[in-house]
Amino acid sequence: MSETGNGADPRTARSLRTAPPAPPAPPAPPIRPARTAPPTRRGVLAAGAGAGAAALLGAPGAAGTARAAATAPGARADATPPPADLAPYASYWFPDSLPQGSPGPGITWRSLMQWTPESDPDLAYNTATVPLAPRFTPVPPNAGARGGQARISSLVSFGPTAQNPSQGSATADYYALTHWAYLDELVFWGGSSGEGIVLAPNAPVVDAAHRNGVPVLGNVFLPPVAYGGDLRWTRDLVQQDALGRFPLAEKLVQVARTYGFDGWFVNAETDGGDSSLATRMREFLRALRAAGAPHGLRITWYDAMNSTGRVGWQGALNQLNQEFFEDRAGRVADTVFVDFRWTQQTLAASGALADRLGRSRHELWAALDMESDGWNSTVRWDAIIPRDRDHVVSIGFYRPEWTRNHLTDRSPGAFHRADDRFWTGESLDPAHPAPEGTWRAPATAVADRSTVTALPFACAFNTGHGERWYEDGKVTSDTPWNHLGLQDRLPGRRWAVQSTGQRPAVTLDFAKAWRGGSSLLVAGRLTAPAAVGLHSTRLPLSGSTVLELVHATEAGALTVEVGVATREPAAPGEPVPYTWLKTRASGSSGQGGWRTSRVALSSLAGRTAYGLAVRITARGNTAVAWRLGALSVGDDTARRRPASPSALTVDARTQQDGRASVRLSWRRAAGPVRHYELYRLLPDGTRRFLGGTCGTALHLPAVTRAGRERAAAFEVRAVDELYAASAPAGTTLPWAGSA
Repeated sequence: MSETGNGADPRTARSLRTAPPAPPAPPAPPIRPARTAPPTRRGVLAAGAGAGAAALLGAPGAAGTARAAATAPGARADATPPPADLAPYASYWFPDSLPQGSPGPGITWRSLMQWTPESDPDLAYNTATVPLAPRFTPVPPNAGARGGQARISSLVSFGPTAQNPSQGSATADYYALTHWAYLDELVFWGGSSGEGIVLAPNAPVVDAAHRNGVPVLGNVFLPPVAYGGDLRWTRDLVQQDALGRFPLAEKLVQVARTYGFDGWFVNAETDGGDSSLATRMREFLRALRAAGAPHGLRITWYDAMNSTGRVGWQGALNQLNQEFFEDRAGRVADTVFVDFRWTQQTLAASGALADRLGRSRHELWAALDMESDGWNSTVRWDAIIPRDRDHVVSIGFYRPEWTRNHLTDRSPGAFHRADDRFWTGESLDPAHPAPEGTWRAPATAVADRSTVTALPFACAFNTGHGERWYEDGKVTSDTPWNHLGLQDRLPGRRWAVQSTGQRPAVTLDFAKAWRGGSSLLVAGRLTAPAAVGLHSTRLPLSGSTVLELVHATEAGALTVEVGVATREPAAPGEPVPYTWLKTRASGSSGQGGWRTSRVALSSLAGRTAYGLAVRITARGNTAVAWRLGALSVGDDTARRRPASPSALTVDARTQQDGRASVRLSWRRAAGPVRHYELYRLLPDGTRRFLGGTCGTALHLPAVTRAGRERAAAFEVRAVDELYAASAPAGTTLPWAGSA
């Protein structure tokens, strides 16, 4: 798959071999604006020896570290440079041999063949810990959405290949994907000949995806010759040892299992091979699949190299490339990403060939280029997902993060408004799709899925980024942030509203939150009660089950009811049959007018909750604004705090002029833990949120000395599914010269 911004269009039939020659070190395909300098001399660095990335309050590079330095009272506003960077970054490699010359600034060249977990100093920061959740398909909210047919794969560039933060960064300007309900797999896209061509996804992306039941694939990108590709990297990848084994197939499985992700997207676009190389590639894929299958790993093959060994994008599954999908011995790849050159006829023929091979036609992703025009793209939808017959194949989105990248206002709220439109359509309501123009939103054709199947369950409507961090309605950090691993399981179908009157605006809002960085805001003039659908669930209810809402009324007078559906709709597009229950207020919950309301679900004991909703009724003729900060469902039994982590330790540090870069780690708490949160204890008694992670290590790029304190004090707490926090484990960082 080629870049679209460097003189070549991947949807045309013109081979990239005829493209104008690229400079010696090409830009990171297709990641912008990261650019690499031309190599001048050979630089060989051992596996895992690179510098790192920013933690939650960090930013990549020295400039970002300096901007994030003043995070505590008493921080000095001077021009002193920040301490040396200890930050970890997402991992990337070449298969074996490295390029000629030397890497550009901020780039580390590594050999995957030489990588071992034991030699990886950043392993704890890059390891995902959330298991892949099982999920189910509820009855779709509209008659056009179908389960069991077309699915969706997304190729997303979350950051540059080099210096892609392992654990988030100090900005809310981030592609905080939340529409996981429509995805079947996510590919961590990137790679370039000047940086590295094998990418492991960073842990926050994997943790968020797994919480929503979505597998994540790393990327093997063998670039076109026009963009610096070298056929020796293809040969390196498929090399065999003296016993005929493929060592890099085993290494790729080891990486995926160690880091905690789900397989590999293999994209061989370096031309110049022959049929012998193609045969070795197919055998390599078979070895990769055989080694990964016992661990549930999957392979997606991109339609580029064909059975001749040359690169010839087919825009189809056909006789030239089917052996990479299925050969006489059986399955080779799990799915194929069909190149952009497809036509209605080639997709129909591809589906028919998959049928004849005994494979599902929906294991073929028809590539759709979203990078330049997003929902303005011209797409021949009926070739993929016709309305009047079964879906032909599945959908493969290339770079849907256009929803963020095209904006001039890159605030979190503006991004989510655009992203909701991309996935849901102009109506912003999957239960009431707008008349379709040229864009056919995924929610109108593909059934949503959910992982909410067990108690306890809670959602604070945290999207994984924000302008500040809130706890119990109080700001405990005023630093912008992103970390997808802290994202909640958000409602999958946003926003399905039932009302006989005017529809209110329903949005994820960042001006105020109960916990995390955002909350759900319902605003408008209500001429009739408005029911807002929340989560599709499969929750077993008992006599002690209680539902709680934390909410705030900001304008108007209103009443709030909770909806629990104990059966599903009779057919797609039918309204969800909620049972409406009045809430019982239990008083103020903290700052900002937040209050908690409880609903006992004992009357529904022995039944299953298939859906949750809220219904708002205005009292009077004024506009209302109502905010939902948290929703939880659990048994009303004696609550216990989760067990504490232990052995909080400063593993590495650098100090300079009252500022420090620090690596911290701790031992995992016993029992179930959702994530961990790290705090700074300031001399005035303030407890400041520094960051969170699902793992057991966190990097702080710029800790600033508060006044004349002798040591910086830290504590880490375990947080459970209902957001209860454990007792802390603590440690200190003595300041140089404070004795």
